[in-house]
Amino acid sequence: MSFSVEPGEIHAIIGPNGAGKSTLFNVMTGLLAPDAGAVVFDGQRISGLPPHRVIRRGIGRSFQITNIFPRMSVFENVQVALFAHRRLSRNGVRLARSYADVGEEAVDILAQVGLAEKASGSASVLSHGDQKRLEIAISLASRPRLLMLDEPTAGMSRFESWETVALLKTIAAREGLTLVFTEHDMDIVFGISERITVLQQGGVIADGTPAEIKADPVVRKAYLGEELVE
Repeated sequence: MSFSVEPGEIHAIIGPNGAGKSTLFNVMTGLLAPDAGAVVFDGQRISGLPPHRVIRRGIGRSFQITNIFPRMSVFENVQVALFAHRRLSRNGVRLARSYADVGEEAVDILAQVGLAEKASGSASVLSHGDQKRLEIAISLASRPRLLMLDEPTAGMSRFESWETVALLKTIAAREGLTLVFTEHDMDIVFGISERITVLQQGGVIADGTPAEIKADPVVRKAYLGEELVE
């Protein structure tokens, strides 16, 4: 398979279960090494790099299963991510000197995702939707240029889903982020995406604008269904 994403683009990866979406994300972010071919980011080959080095190149990631520190406070989750990004975790002196600055940055990131008022609470008691927001905040702490979100609205109510989508669009526009995401809710996919890549059995069967994907007979037959004729 082969596809590209333009800087600043909101790009959806869709396809039926088992199409290879999460595997593709794992290859792109260093959790899996490709058997062949290359992953190129900003003109540099990153395939084969471990995840922490991929992150340092400017790629953030969230997962289908929420990946947070439940025993820490909401604030501490983001604070730890900021310490790691600044490589302060092993240097006690630098950690102490930078504490105030990191704390302010953590509060700012939490405000961006709507969690500032819950900063002191335990991450374990957040609703599922808020845990997803916290995971996004943790990803933002690495100051990515590309943010990859694997089903960011999975398990959310309809209201939470659209609230999260609006939040992501706002953050992407304000921070100049490129967004690549997988999603099963087609209303969300067609409501937010500027470009869509469709996978089936590990390969790309279509790539185009939402209007082009909606009208593609191969995509409709393989995945979307005839209800998207309109």
